[in-house]
Order: sequence, then structure tokens, then C-alpha cells
Amino acid sequence: MANFDIQLTVNGRQVSQSVSPHLRLLDFLREELHWTGSKEGCGAGECGSCSVFVDGVLMKSCLMPVAKAQDTIIETIEGLEEQGKLNVLQQAFQKTGASQCGYCIPGMMMAATAALRANPHAGREEIKERLGGNICRCTGYQKIFEATELARDVMNGTLPDDLLKQENDEGPFIGSNSFRIDTSSKVTGSLKYAGDMVMPQMLHMQVLRSPYPHAEILEINTSAAEAMAGVEAVVTCNDVPGIDGFGVFTDDQPVLARGKVRYVGEAIAAVAAEDLVTAKEALKKIKVRYQQLPVITKPEDAIKTGATVIHEDVPDNIVMHIPIRKGNVDKVMAESDHVIEDTYYTQPVEHAYLEPEAGLAYLDADGTLVIQSPSQNITHHRHKLAKILDLPINRVRMIMSAVGGGFGGKEDMHYQGIMALAVLKCRRPIRYVFTREESIIASAKRHPFIIKYQLGLSRDGHIQASRIHMLSDAGAYNCSSEGVMRKAAILAAGPYAIENLIVDAIGVYTNNTPSGAMRTFGAMQSQFATECHLDLCAEKLKMDPVELRLMNFLKEGDETHTRQKLGSVSMLEVFNSALELADWEAGISNSRGSTRSDLGNPGNRPPCTLGAREFPQETVSAGQSA
Repeated sequence: MANFDIQLTVNGRQVSQSVSPHLRLLDFLREELHWTGSKEGCGAGECGSCSVFVDGVLMKSCLMPVAKAQDTIIETIEGLEEQGKLNVLQQAFQKTGASQCGYCIPGMMMAATAALRANPHAGREEIKERLGGNICRCTGYQKIFEATELARDVMNGTLPDDLLKQENDEGPFIGSNSFRIDTSSKVTGSLKYAGDMVMPQMLHMQVLRSPYPHAEILEINTSAAEAMAGVEAVVTCNDVPGIDGFGVFTDDQPVLARGKVRYVGEAIAAVAAEDLVTAKEALKKIKVRYQQLPVITKPEDAIKTGATVIHEDVPDNIVMHIPIRKGNVDKVMAESDHVIEDTYYTQPVEHAYLEPEAGLAYLDADGTLVIQSPSQNITHHRHKLAKILDLPINRVRMIMSAVGGGFGGKEDMHYQGIMALAVLKCRRPIRYVFTREESIIASAKRHPFIIKYQLGLSRDGHIQASRIHMLSDAGAYNCSSEGVMRKAAILAAGPYAIENLIVDAIGVYTNNTPSGAMRTFGAMQSQFATECHLDLCAEKLKMDPVELRLMNFLKEGDETHTRQKLGSVSMLEVFNSALELADWEAGISNSRGSTRSDLGNPGNRPPCTLGAREFPQETVSAGQSA
């Protein structure tokens, strides 16, 4: 389609330009005008990080065709500053620490601005409602609500503007409310994430990914893609000059699929082209012939006799087995008054960081390869890339760009190697930005577990023996699975004194998306099962679940199940403080229902109920502070 001329005003500046009709308003602002404060987190109007004002109305710019912006007035996050200084709302976000990774903050700032413009006296519930179209993955929202309320009260004159200042500019900073040093760049939208970066002669990358979970690659034909105008490089596994393999513990994953694919979404080939449209069209011209292979999707199937082998050098499909043995479990379990067992399941979890994976790669003036990306393990990645590219370590440089949320998910080197191959082939800068769909299909997830739990207890509730069998789905590649298995095994029995114990933590290969690092790193899954099982035991023994825990806690001088003798143990102190704050009512947990006296007390949040909750349209009147 032919370009058309568009005229509009952006942040007070008149713009007249010829544009392609396929662009969204977000694309036009970011790629043509380089107003990169507005972010793309989803591309579907769900996250709100792309929010801008169009003729004074808050809009999701990722959903708006640029043609609809003809003759409009656009205001982005960059237009909120007042004569180069932070406005009151931006200062309030800085004061309360409302910005963490910062990726959602431009959209949040726009939504909060819209809320206070619509009702300068909006109460907390109205603020929540008006910010409901924006997602934050880091803060839990409370700081954002507090910032909006603080700005409201300062703008209304009910609070002095001195409250927006840092408590102590000189220090000491520990124990005082200190500003994060990067906050001003986040609340103004000036901080550049990897997907915001541009360079002269920059190319755009797209990656061809497997539609099959397990298949042999018979042929890859890239000739038609390479012949396209605007295509500068096409790379496959054949372009790897060094040792092809990377991982956190084992280098079992190729940069691009070699010989076969092992999960849906595995990278096979990549194109670097003058623009995204050309790169996407070139992917369609790459022809791959596959021979589909048997698929393993359940970890219990991976360890059956005769199971399909995912990696030829691991015939039993076991990535890592961590066994722990202590005491005589069989004997003591048989002698226990109660033996209680159950099975617990946890699911794979998407990290859902608002910033999709992205990177900018280029050759420096002296020929050094430079990659800027939100990598959470840049030293490790640097060493892996040097090996893959057959370069001396001093010819590879990794720069950690601002991380728009990671939670462990950006610890794996899933795409940096692909960018490096393309840069070395075409000798031009390359930028690669995942779509949200690509991020979900290709990035590592939290490890799903199947945990079989057996406890032997005395009549009064003392734990005498424990048998814990954990089977985890590592997915198609090792990634962080070895470390996760170790952590899960070490923490499996929880903070309880147990003399007789068997723990098996087993991670296995499947044809699912790889499992990798995520917050708690194996501890969450094992602790979920342990605490659920103790609640079940308390119910069967007709005990208060708190009493059951108190009598079994590790104490000073005890040995953990990995034989570490404990010195100072603060568990009891912490636990008793939590009980006091919660107004805990002793008793059997399944016997009191809604009659509990420890629900709904001052300082405690109300219990969750099913169904919609109606909130009054609360406002804070002039002269009144919330």
C-alpha cells in the first residue's frame, strides 16, 4: 500500500510526515519520531504501557492505526514535564518508590494523570478503577496508588509540596526514604531499554521457530530468503564458527536448532533485513523439511523404560537427580502412629515481565562484538559467546541494558547468540525485539513439579519420618534445572527437625518449553508441598496447624537434613510475631469457617470472597486528606 501524508501535533510540536498505512500510532511515535517513552508490552491493549493522550483522551496506542491520528493532538510521557522539571505526579512517583523496573511507569503515569484530570479529588477506590487498564509486574500497585494520592493532595493544597522532597540529601541513606538514582529517567520515559535503542544502518531481525515439539530437520533451504531485496543476512546452525552450545550448567542447547528441534518455538533460522516487514516476509521463504518424532510431554513418561530419548547423550532423560538420605525411614515410618501421604502438583509459570526480550548488537570501532540486552547474567553470557563464536574473550563485550522485569527469566541466553552470528555475517548493527507471543512461546518457565509426600507422625504430632519424591519437568534443555533440583532437595523438608528422611529431586527432559530460573528457584515448589502437607496432617490429627509447626521447628543446635548444625535460629521469634500481627485464633483449621475471630480485624485485609465487589464512588473533598 502507498504511503500517505499525516499531520498532527505531538507534545506541542507540529508533525507533517509521509507514513506507511500499516503502522500503528505506537509504531509511528517510537520508530518514526523516536518518542520511545511509550512502551509495547503486549501489543493487544491489555497492559497499558503504550498509553498516550489523543485529543485529551487516554488511549492504547498499540491498538490505534496511525491513520486515525490525522489532525489530532498527541501527548506522551515525554510531554508531562513542566519546563524541563518533574511535575508533581512524577515527583510523587519518585518519592514513594512507585517505580521499580520502570517499564510500566510511562503508561501508569499517563493513566494516573488521566485519573486526576478527570477527578482532582479521586479517592483510593476510584484511582484503582481508573488505573485498572494498566499492569505492573513489580510493585504490587500499592506504591503507585500512594503516589497518585500524594500528588492529588499536594496539587489540591491539602499537603505541602515539601513532602515530595527526599528526606536526607546528604545521608546517611540507610533507614531514610532515599530516591532511587534511576527514578527520574523512568518517570519521564527517558530511560532507554534495549528495544528503544537505535543505531545508524541498523537492521531488524526476525527468527523462524519450530512448529513441532520434536522433529528431525531433514533440510533447511534459505536461498529464496537470501535473494530478497533488503535482506542482509540469513543465519542457521551452519554459521556457528566455534563450539555450538550454551546453558547455565550444561551446554546442551544449540544457538539455532542443529539436527532436530526439541520443543515448539525452538529457533531454527534468523533473518536480518532493512525493516521488519521485509524480515517477516523473508521468514516465509525459508523452507524446512521435518520428520516428526515421538513426543514426551509428561515427566513421568520421560523415565519409563523404552521412553523416547530427547538428547542422545542422556539415554535415561534424567537431567539431574539429587538424593538425600538420613536415618532409617522405612523402620521409623512403620513404627509411626500416623502415616499420611498425598501428591502435590505445581504448574509451569510464565514470568510475564512487561519488557519482552530485546537486544542491540553491533561491532565496535575496533571490531569488538558488543551486545546490549537485559541479560541477568552478562559475565556468563560473555564467556559462552566467546566459545560459540571462537573469539578471544576480549573481543566480546556484553552490556546489561535496563531490565524491564526479569524475575530470573532473563538469565538464559536464548537469543544473544543468534544476534551475534548475524552481526558477524553482515557487519551491521542489528536490533531484535520479541513480540509478546514469541516471548511466551520461546522463553523458559518456572519448573512444574509432581511431589509425592509421606510423613510419619506420633500421636501428639511430632514428625518422626519423611519421604519426599519430587519429579520436575526440565523441558527440552537443562537451563537452570540442576540448580533448581539442588535447591528443591536442600529445602524440601522445610524448617522442621526430622531425624529420618528420604528426599529425591529428579529433573527430566521432555519436549515442553525449557524450564529455567524464576523467583525462589525450586524452593517455592517444595515449600508449597511441605506446608500443604502439614495442614493436611494437622487436620487429620485434629490439631491447630500452628501448634503442629511450633513443636517441630528447628531450634538452635539442631542439624538440618543436610547435616548443617544451626547456631542462631530466629524462626520461632519471627513466627510468633506473625501470629501476633495476624491475631491468630488457635484451633483446628477446618472447624470454624466464617466464625473465626481473627478475620476482618483492624490492620488486617478482609478475607477473599467469590463474586464481584461493589465500591462506592469515593472522592476526597477539597481541604481533606485521604
